[in-house]
Amino acid sequence: MKKSVLVTGAGGFIGSHLVKKLKQEGCWVRGVDLKSPLFSKPAADDFIIGDLRDPQLCKKVVDQPFDEVFQLAADMGGAGFVFTGENDADIMHNSALINLNMLEVCVKNKVKRIFYSSSACMYPEHNQMDPDNPNCSEDSAYPANPDSEYGWEKLFSERLYLAFNRNYGIEARIARYHNVFGPEGTWCGGREKAPAAVCRKVAEAKDGGEIEIWGDGLQTRSFLYIEECLEGTLRLTRSDFKGPVNIGSDEMIAINSLAKLVIEISGKKLSIKNISGPQGVRGRNSDNKLIGQKLGWKPSQSLRVGIEKTYSWIKEQVEKNAKD
Repeated sequence: MKKSVLVTGAGGFIGSHLVKKLKQEGCWVRGVDLKSPLFSKPAADDFIIGDLRDPQLCKKVVDQPFDEVFQLAADMGGAGFVFTGENDADIMHNSALINLNMLEVCVKNKVKRIFYSSSACMYPEHNQMDPDNPNCSEDSAYPANPDSEYGWEKLFSERLYLAFNRNYGIEARIARYHNVFGPEGTWCGGREKAPAAVCRKVAEAKDGGEIEIWGDGLQTRSFLYIEECLEGTLRLTRSDFKGPVNIGSDEMIAINSLAKLVIEISGKKLSIKNISGPQGVRGRNSDNKLIGQKLGWKPSQSLRVGIEKTYSWIKEQVEKNAKD
């Protein structure tokens, strides 16, 4: 009998890739989102367009005891969306409602296991002020001090899932994602994250020109390629470890260095102009000690390999848009 799986946020970047991987495994998959995937047709056996803030839709979506539920749906975006302060109320309200609704219907329908995608944005800002030595170990989460309302909502929802795990017996698994990127991710429009934004800027720039980077470019991050993210997610979901645990790369890089890497891959000669703009914490890197101990896993691919694939795809999108 096929394993039955529900993926919420299945129209998004990670969700659409996850659906494809689950289908390759032979699972029966239902996907749900406000929209279909932007860059490919839905691969799910059943794809529902709808708003998970609506409890009635959640009842319709969770109408059976799924073997696995992957709760990826959230109101989210990159620094240009999360750190301006203009979207705080929507981010907190929308994502919290989705999680409250989904947990209620999953318990009522005796769902066996649910994965929740939290974020490294829930880590305390005061541990991420030094770009060269950020502390993002799982046990550093408290005392809590996220740098954004997005991070506060993620922290609340982590605790919500753990509480339902204790009180209702639903097997929750929680991952703190660190900057997942790759082909078919949002690359324009204001919600894109740093790797896609930099790839787009380089792809659009004329040889000999310049690209703009927010901040002084010395802020650091790590970036995890989508295939690695899916591998870590499935390992965690099917393990006896509930988390929360980091799923990310520990190959830290400054944003200016990321831009130089993309420029090198492009073959263009471009300069970097640092300008003021939202940038989040000064430093963030995935601490992978715990996931190594618990799951025996770590990312295997270098940042460069993932960026080469992503730049190639975004360059195609830019060129296609220029023709349209």
